[in-house]
Amino acid sequence: MSDRASVDKAIAAVRSELESIGILVTSAGVSGFVRFEQLTVDDWSRSIDVNLTGTINCAQSVIGDMVAAGWGRIVTISSAAGQTGVARQVHYSASRGGVIALTKALALEYAAAGITVNTIPPFTADTPMLRSMQQSKYLPKIEVLERMVPAGRLGTGDDIGAVCAFLCTDEAGYVTGQVVGVNGGAVT
Repeated sequence: MSDRASVDKAIAAVRSELESIGILVTSAGVSGFVRFEQLTVDDWSRSIDVNLTGTINCAQSVIGDMVAAGWGRIVTISSAAGQTGVARQVHYSASRGGVIALTKALALEYAAAGITVNTIPPFTADTPMLRSMQQSKYLPKIEVLERMVPAGRLGTGDDIGAVCAFLCTDEAGYVTGQVVGVNGGAVT
């Protein structure tokens, strides 16, 4: 994600099969917990490079196809951490907040070209990354996390995927520049 040449190569492979790209969903991400005063330049750079620059690389690589077609859908997966901040995740929060700002700016820039750009910032979703953070003792048990969510459960990939799928349709053509919280009411 952070290496533009690799992204362009992967997009070219997809383009060779499909001719042009009309839908992009960016969901790759890295996370980590470290106290601010112990945050290294490498920690910061990795988070920014993968989470933010990777999103930029992907969008730049496909935007020409969408402009040429007069239609496109971009959905970025950000994080509630980018909306609220999280202690010991300054780097992650900043990178995901950057994705939210990037999404809004791209929506403004490309709306007239028929391209929508929206972001989904999950709060807690039961993913391998969440389970890994729990095993490392950075996050509490599922039951504790569920009590933090008004809906009483963690989100799932299906919860996020359903909203993402809608945002990629013609029916969502008037929805752009939005932060669509799929978070069980945890961030309002």
